[in-house]
Amino acid sequence: MQTRTIAEPYKIKMVEPIKTTTRDYRAQKIREAGYNTFLLKSEDVYIDLLTDSGTSAMSDWQWSGMLLGDEAYAGARNFYNLERAVQEIYGFKYVVPTHQGRAAEHITSQLRITRGQYVPMNMYFTTTREHAERAGGIFYDCIIDEAHDAANPHPFKGNVDIAKLQKLVDEKGADAIAYLSIAPCVNMAGGQPFSMANLRAVAAWANQYNLPIIFDATRAIENCYFIQQREPGYAHKPVREILREMMSYGEGMTISSKKDNLVNIGGFIATNNEQFFTQAKEMVVIFEGLHTYGGLAGRDMEAIARGIYEMVDDAYIASRVRQVEYLGNRLLDAGVPIVVPIGGHAVFLDAKRFLPHLPQEHFPAQALAAALYVDSGVRAMERGIVSAGRDHATGQNRKPKLELVRLTIPRRVYTNLHMDVVAESCIALYEEREKIKGLRMTYEPTSLRFFQARFEEL
Repeated sequence: MQTRTIAEPYKIKMVEPIKTTTRDYRAQKIREAGYNTFLLKSEDVYIDLLTDSGTSAMSDWQWSGMLLGDEAYAGARNFYNLERAVQEIYGFKYVVPTHQGRAAEHITSQLRITRGQYVPMNMYFTTTREHAERAGGIFYDCIIDEAHDAANPHPFKGNVDIAKLQKLVDEKGADAIAYLSIAPCVNMAGGQPFSMANLRAVAAWANQYNLPIIFDATRAIENCYFIQQREPGYAHKPVREILREMMSYGEGMTISSKKDNLVNIGGFIATNNEQFFTQAKEMVVIFEGLHTYGGLAGRDMEAIARGIYEMVDDAYIASRVRQVEYLGNRLLDAGVPIVVPIGGHAVFLDAKRFLPHLPQEHFPAQALAAALYVDSGVRAMERGIVSAGRDHATGQNRKPKLELVRLTIPRRVYTNLHMDVVAESCIALYEEREKIKGLRMTYEPTSLRFFQARFEEL
């Protein structure tokens, strides 16, 4: 029986024109940008899939809330609305706002890591790892091995391998671990979720050693949707209820509100640990602003508060993930190699299989992202050897097993016709993939190089 089409649970009342350009124009612009899509001007981009961070379309309810911004320096009413939303939806008692997620990561890392301690993560996210290492921490990958295989269909590739955690404790001792940093819908693995059963087991293991779990909860609601769809016992539970259970296994969380919370700027720390909260309140004043605004305007905190309530609407999150799946399935049907299962926020092209003629040292994912822009004006981003950076000890390039191009879908922004344009461009490139040339790096920043590095064609 054919399933009827399910439309988006919203209608459009404002549009933003986008510019179409010629192939020659785009070829010139990518050369000027050093073959780095981050260095393109947005006005030269047709469909922008660089990131889902801060690129969501806000609702009329959120926009109306911004007109109610209380811009008092201290104790703005919008902070208390944000605090209430976090308490009701996430279940954490204490909230410290920050201007965006990496500020929350910075404060947490500085307060929770003693130099030389390990920070186990289910894979890593670039800024989370960077802040941990800047605080003297040592990244330790505890994700299951299946996550490093783009073609493996495991439904929960974001799961933690408890045997890897136990190995670290056996070799270094529990005191050598600062905390467990657990990310729902692991970005660098292709937007892959963990199961609730795995999280429950990890929490039980951590409790034995009195080790806290701190979530990088940036894309938690997408993970909740996958639990609802894939894990026995959760099919009839709303994502709001699943999220509360998920967060109950952690001591706290950091978040970039620019993703799940459906806003263009903002983030926060949330915790049930009063001592950590008190320390974070003191530190946020130094780096961000008073603890009741944390670098945000009152209107921005109001938009976040309202976005938190909107994100747990089951119809919304189903529509959001279905659009990602629509693009992914079009590529799979055409034989284009992508990470499977399809993730929650993006489709990830597998550049190793897409461009087998290019060695990893020639930056195949970076080259593929540049070629995609030239072909169609679609801006994507690299998630491979460039993003992985260099080993601090040896100075050599880290060579991750995954060499990916991320096609990141902003929330409530594009239609499936836009996804068709993206799919057709990827398919056309795959059919003539041998024409794509490798790159050499001509400028390399000392940290988070993928943002500003420059390249030239070989």
